[in-house]
Amino acid sequence: MTTVAPVATAHDPAHIEDLLKGAVDLHCHSGPSVMPRYCDHIEAMHEAADAGIAALLLKDHYYSATPITEMLNKHFGHLGVTLLSGVPLNNTTGGLNIYAVEHGIKLGARLVWMPTFSSKNHIDHHKKEQEAFEKKFPQTAKKMLHPTPLTVVDEAGKLRPEVGPILDLIAEADIVLSSGHLHISEIWPLFEEAKARGVKRLLCNHPTFVVDATLPDVRRLAEMGVYVEHSMCMWVPESKFCFYTTEFLKELIEAAGVDRTILGSDLGQKGNPTIADGFRSVISTCLTIGCSDADIRKMISTNARALIGLDLP
Repeated sequence: MTTVAPVATAHDPAHIEDLLKGAVDLHCHSGPSVMPRYCDHIEAMHEAADAGIAALLLKDHYYSATPITEMLNKHFGHLGVTLLSGVPLNNTTGGLNIYAVEHGIKLGARLVWMPTFSSKNHIDHHKKEQEAFEKKFPQTAKKMLHPTPLTVVDEAGKLRPEVGPILDLIAEADIVLSSGHLHISEIWPLFEEAKARGVKRLLCNHPTFVVDATLPDVRRLAEMGVYVEHSMCMWVPESKFCFYTTEFLKELIEAAGVDRTILGSDLGQKGNPTIADGFRSVISTCLTIGCSDADIRKMISTNARALIGLDLP
């Protein structure tokens, strides 16, 4: 589906602000970054505080922001916003690098992303639809080395041996495993093995974008106990990456069920709406499609807290 979402029906702004209070964003793209960002991590923290957003998980495809979040939580705790981060297993961190995972966990990482920009699936999408893909995805401010394609499966579709020990570390630390930008065909053996090794916190980001999951796939993921996160930037009318209709969001929520659906901003890109405005827009959209206040709070706050293990007021 590529039809742009219509502007949501107008709703009481005070009601939307009330629903926004206590939100948790597990997909915040603040900077510094090689990608063009409208805000840095400290500015994102202030923006969240002003909007009443309780927590942000900082995601950069090229480095772990965990040391930064640990420092900012210490020095900016008065803002009442908890910052989190994780370890992205892309070329810049050594790919499927167990040492990067161990180090990140020791520093306080709450999540490990399987390859995103370095995944073979992402690179294949880029090659297949070069011009369209570059409009759909933010590009680095300066040209970088071509990525080495990464996959978690071998030619027979079996999980690569180096993935197992990484899953063991994730299970032992009881943190989140995200499927990154792997293809849905890679995600099934990954999540099955992860569950067998004791990983309890599973996340699939934007399953219908790059990942190529269908509505039945989304339903099956939820049945496996996976949380399914949809990117708000793909529904906010003012976003450069608004690809989907309001009706499609309703179908996705129904496929996974409210209890397994998370709405993350996936915002921070220069030229896009702010993170807080992304939340406001999608809250309005959810009201338009008939979601109750309780359902909206689950999808923008409660489910994310449960997945990441946050015990906040």
